[in-house]
Amino acid sequence: MSTVWDSPDPAVYPPITFAGWLRVILRALALIGLVFGGLAVLLLVRLIEQPLCGVNRPVTPHITTFVCRNALRIMGLRHIVRGTPMTGRGAVVANHSSWLDIFSLNAAKRIYFVSKSEVARWPGIGWLARATGTVFIERNPARAREQTAVFEQRLLAGHKLLFFPEGTSTDGQQVLPFKTTLFQSFFAQDLKDKIAVQPVSVIYTAPEGTDPRFYGWWGDMSFGAHLLVTLAPARHGQVEVVYHNPLGVADFADRKALAKACEAAVREGHNAALAHSI
Repeated sequence: MSTVWDSPDPAVYPPITFAGWLRVILRALALIGLVFGGLAVLLLVRLIEQPLCGVNRPVTPHITTFVCRNALRIMGLRHIVRGTPMTGRGAVVANHSSWLDIFSLNAAKRIYFVSKSEVARWPGIGWLARATGTVFIERNPARAREQTAVFEQRLLAGHKLLFFPEGTSTDGQQVLPFKTTLFQSFFAQDLKDKIAVQPVSVIYTAPEGTDPRFYGWWGDMSFGAHLLVTLAPARHGQVEVVYHNPLGVADFADRKALAKACEAAVREGHNAALAHSI
């Protein structure tokens, strides 16, 4: 079954059985304990880490990675990593299929998400995002200089900032054209010669016998309903995270050229993995 990412034709999910509801309850309780327990430890460590290290975070990123790896284990979603996360300073750009990307991308290497400012006001999720170092941006040209300064500070401190250049999540079956606006920040005078951008492809394979779009979360789909169907299966599929070669910002003429190269790498990796899974 194949549809465009924003098709009115919804994804088809199998009904949740009695055993499925038991798995939902047990996995949800385990996830709540893991996520909020990990967050409590992170905040306590950060009370010491922040005065000593400032914007640098030598300890707390390991807590986030631990939580995300084990969250995937609790859900039963196999996590495969190909390629090598870069160790130098820079940003990461990836295709965006689902809220699951938060766990999938953090499980291999600690990254800090760049998100629209509205997310900071979402109940629960906004609080978690702020606590874990998310960078919030406004779509306001008047704030562009200020936001570039924040990006520069975080990137030069070694934080891997994660952008989703598609601008929205999809059904996971294709990569949308990359928007180029945020790439301009990488070309700041004091930044462009010091950082690289690493393209990453994230590919989900649905549980056997289910809709290929099983893990995609898009359009007006409810987070709660999607979470339930994700926690219910006895046997899950997998998520493959493919790290491509980092691209030096200074090697590109402008943001459009850099965005085009990143999109090509992500799309090629995504298409190759999907073709292999068929």
